[in-house]
Amino acid sequence: MRTLTSSDTNFDTQLTDLLAFETVNDKQLLAIVDDIINQVRHSGDDAVLALTRQFDSHPATNMQQLTLTANELKKAYEALDGEVKTALKTAAERIKDFHQRQAQSSWDYTDNLGNRLGQKVTPLDRVGIYVPGGLASYPSSVLMNAIPAKVAGVGEVIMVVPAPKGELNPLVLAAAYLSGVDKVFTIGGAQAVAALAYGTDSIPQVDKITGPGNKYVAAAKRAVFGQVGIDMIAGPSEVLVYAEGEDGDNTDWLAMDLLSQAEHDTVAQAIFVTTSSEQLKAVEQAIEKALQLLPKADIAREALQNRGALILVKDRAEGIEVINRVAPEHLELSLDNPDELIADIRHAGAIFMGRHTPEAIGDYCAGPNHVLPTSGTARFSSPLGVYDFQKKSSLIYCSVEGSKPLAQVADTLAMQEDLEAHARSARYRSGQ
Repeated sequence: MRTLTSSDTNFDTQLTDLLAFETVNDKQLLAIVDDIINQVRHSGDDAVLALTRQFDSHPATNMQQLTLTANELKKAYEALDGEVKTALKTAAERIKDFHQRQAQSSWDYTDNLGNRLGQKVTPLDRVGIYVPGGLASYPSSVLMNAIPAKVAGVGEVIMVVPAPKGELNPLVLAAAYLSGVDKVFTIGGAQAVAALAYGTDSIPQVDKITGPGNKYVAAAKRAVFGQVGIDMIAGPSEVLVYAEGEDGDNTDWLAMDLLSQAEHDTVAQAIFVTTSSEQLKAVEQAIEKALQLLPKADIAREALQNRGALILVKDRAEGIEVINRVAPEHLELSLDNPDELIADIRHAGAIFMGRHTPEAIGDYCAGPNHVLPTSGTARFSSPLGVYDFQKKSSLIYCSVEGSKPLAQVADTLAMQEDLEAHARSARYRSGQ
């Protein structure tokens, strides 16, 4: 894990190198994905079935065997252990409660000319959510994608989840039941994205695709964008933890918060920024100690070597500058008074405030969405939310009298743009 100091003459270059990451620009990867998409577009269910058998070693011989019924989802939920069922239900309720506050309504007003203007907010008709599958269990991904869609009023939510060798974790199915998912297909990879984007005889075409996946899924989402909407091109998970060496800091906590991201993937990113050289060394030691106890220590260690960093800054102002430069997916402020920094932080997907707010709580049950912008895209992107499943239509109604002055303005501007038909169309309403 590299150590950087803001006072070094080449610090800016070192930070640039640390943050450099290309998500889905590999030409060979893109060629493979394009081929898969074309197969699905031209052969539909037959291609989906063949590709699922090829890549997931799934024993299915027909599409019905890749389709889960509502009763199967319900049985998975009812079979959960009591404590697990309670935890899943609590998380779902908190996520729903938060996202209900995001819902937008239609509005309009009448201007001083008597014209009525406004905006009509409409939910998408049908969305597809991609959930990582197999024996790995990511019920949180189901909750975070399906619940906002349902709160938005989406008519139908289709879930795709890969089932290698036909194996699925029942917790994922239980989360689908609890979230109100309408249909589930046990397919994954680029073929699942293509099926959702273009539709097949068995799989309905959707209007938008959301949810995380591997590099093939990310590349496929990029390729079908325009045919359908997508949430984002997600990169590896990231966390930046900021502290100032205060008395209340617990270096073991800070180390584990960093490792909670590093254990995701060998290219996940964990960055620790502090104004204290003593704290930097203590956290480094705590990380090494904690690695001895983690089942996924090999993954975490490689991630820290690949993209991890301990950064020493001169003061809080420099710390904030680094935070905004990184624009992290997850930002932890391990401080007594984290509110003091909020006004100056311009770029972060989610901000975890105070020592008792680890990023892990946000992953599961705090309420806000854990689908967040990565790879610096927090500079211009937001967390997934209800607004991602709604679209807006402008409303314009001109009264007889209110139309005339606006038509005159439009006539003048259209002539300046040399668009005669535009000008005449407006002029007819102005009475000229």
